[in-house]
Amino acid sequence: MAPEDRRVVLRAEGLSYAYEAPLFRGVSLALGEGEALALLGPSGSGKTTLLHLLAGLLPLQEGEVYWEGLPIRGLSEAALARRRLGFLGLVLQHHFLMPELTALENVLLPGYLAGRVDRARGEALLERVGLFHRAGAFPLALSGGERQRVAVARALYLRPRLVLADEPTASLDRRMAREVFGLLLALAREEGAALLVATHDETLVQDLPKLRL
Repeated sequence: MAPEDRRVVLRAEGLSYAYEAPLFRGVSLALGEGEALALLGPSGSGKTTLLHLLAGLLPLQEGEVYWEGLPIRGLSEAALARRRLGFLGLVLQHHFLMPELTALENVLLPGYLAGRVDRARGEALLERVGLFHRAGAFPLALSGGERQRVAVARALYLRPRLVLADEPTASLDRRMAREVFGLLLALAREEGAALLVATHDETLVQDLPKLRL
């Protein structure tokens, strides 16, 4: 692998996708360590579909996706799942926390799946997002902003190389949206992860490079 490929965490070339009609065509991008990119577009423009392609959650129709220089086309579902677990962190609009687990247990969940649980790491992330005092609380006892902050901590728990965020603040009010997005951006940069965030709210990402669909 060439040195530049080690630095480039995510690269996509010529991605096109269609359902009954074309959704987008010829999308290319590259993200390096610690870089952030905003994916902009109105509802229905294909932002979520593009993120799912980049995450290996949808089969590619046209084009190629590379994770640290390695193409993902042709990998089995099992191989993709194994690679994704240590490589990719996902933050979604709806947090998808496990209701029967506490805030800390939700953060630790990827560690249980990967076979490397580090309680101190989970507690440190909860402290970083301002929720150490809520470690034992269940999701139903948390506010919307608190649940989304737990989801951010969970996504970063395994120190992923790439973080994909799909409208992560759409269900929050303006103040909380700015707070959660600021935390997501700061934590991704601290961890050295590449960050791609899809949003329709340009005010949140005004300082980031942008890709429009």
